[in-house]
Amino acid sequence: MSEAVGGQRPTAALLLAAGRGERMRPLTDRTPKPMLRVAGAPLIEHHVRALARAGIRRIAVNLCWLGEQIREHLGDGGRFGVAIRYSEEAPRALEAGGGIVRALPLLAPGPFAVINGDVFTDYPFERLAIGAGAGAHLVLVPNPVQHPQGDFALQSGRALAEGEPRYTFSGIAVYRAELFAGLADGPRPLKPLLLQAMTAGRCAAELYRGLWEDVGTPQRLRALNDGPAVE
Repeated sequence: MSEAVGGQRPTAALLLAAGRGERMRPLTDRTPKPMLRVAGAPLIEHHVRALARAGIRRIAVNLCWLGEQIREHLGDGGRFGVAIRYSEEAPRALEAGGGIVRALPLLAPGPFAVINGDVFTDYPFERLAIGAGAGAHLVLVPNPVQHPQGDFALQSGRALAEGEPRYTFSGIAVYRAELFAGLADGPRPLKPLLLQAMTAGRCAAELYRGLWEDVGTPQRLRALNDGPAVE
């Protein structure tokens, strides 16, 4: 289901869980988006359990909107066989790039995975790795109906800003800390950093054709829970 990946495995993972989830309202007015339930468990719990199965047991979670609910549910990670620490961003979420920069002290040393807390997937995290010459390794997926234009091109194992064929960034990746070196703490999008890595030829990628869903709207959440994939 996935192209072969070689290189150095991540030694830690960051679960991005700070966002407000505006498109999921009213469900996210009282519940943080990563705590919405699919297949009987919160989205973020599926990631924690999958990381534990993959042997990635040092996990950070960034928090902002209703983050206390996530902290209360996951705790220190002991019941999942992992060690969880938290990166606080209140009163304002720092976006993906800023969230990674703030959490870096919890992730070093070594390469680390970053996973969006609001996707549902069966991607085998034990396959995550990054090559010696890359600062980033992205997992791309076929374009879903709601995002037909994709995000990046994939050619010869590299992600490119332009070109064909184009695929959607899954929100699953491995990074090296030097990609974020020298960046100040504060709100920052991730995409410009990825584009810089692509320009330098240091952004690797793979295509995954297995189960992956961006749980971005109440309708998608309902369809996912009603569908055969999570029975």
